[in-house]
Amino acid sequence: MNRFTKWLLSLVLIGFVGISAYTWLMLTWSYGSGERAGYVQKFSKRGYICKTWEGELAMVSMPGTMSEKFLFTVRDDAVAQKINANLGKKVALKYDQHIGLPTTCFGDTEYFVSGIEVLDE
Repeated sequence: MNRFTKWLLSLVLIGFVGISAYTWLMLTWSYGSGERAGYVQKFSKRGYICKTWEGELAMVSMPGTMSEKFLFTVRDDAVAQKINANLGKKVALKYDQHIGLPTTCFGDTEYFVSGIEVLDE
């Protein structure tokens, strides 16, 4: 192996380690967290290679007003099952916001739901 090949291989390895570390940091560090309440109106598992659960929560502030949509991603199948079991009910979704992910393979949105609570109407 000549010097150029070693240098190029080292550069590629450093780049791969850097991107991996950055991705790990963005997935573990949460930019923000909170809860959103409303009715889950769309929820499906999507993706060509990386399958994630993607959903849409309709948030209604007052009766008769236009609902705001909250798009979210669920990576945990147990949480996805709880959401599927409570479709059509008013729920509060607990989420963490992860910004700056390098690819949509982790989800279509930056809001990752980690829990659900069914609310009394």
